[in-house]
Amino acid sequence: MSTDSKASKSPLDILKWLLAAAFLAAAVVGNYVYADMPLLYRVLGVVVLMAVSAGFALTSTQGKSFLQLLKEANVERRKVVWPTRQETQQTTLIVVVVVVLMALVLWGLDSLLGWLVSLLVG
Repeated sequence: MSTDSKASKSPLDILKWLLAAAFLAAAVVGNYVYADMPLLYRVLGVVVLMAVSAGFALTSTQGKSFLQLLKEANVERRKVVWPTRQETQQTTLIVVVVVVLMALVLWGLDSLLGWLVSLLVG
């Protein structure tokens, strides 16, 4: 076992995950039990309980690792060179033209094969 897996099984982390699961379950059950309440109150209750649940989960060792992964992914996302508007329009136009041409080819092939079958069958 690595030190990460030992740390993630600490009693405090287990307690945090149990609390996260309990708050998440409370959100689901509460939404069902209080179905007669106005929708706004139920939505607010579910959002608050899910935020508390996420708070407990993200303070665990695994949650902190997940947050670090998100930060690193955001850094990598910023390194991406996104296409310009002109490149996007040109690529879209090429795709549309190819789709229309293939539709015409397939329509023609279907018509030809249908005509050949009708000649054979009579």
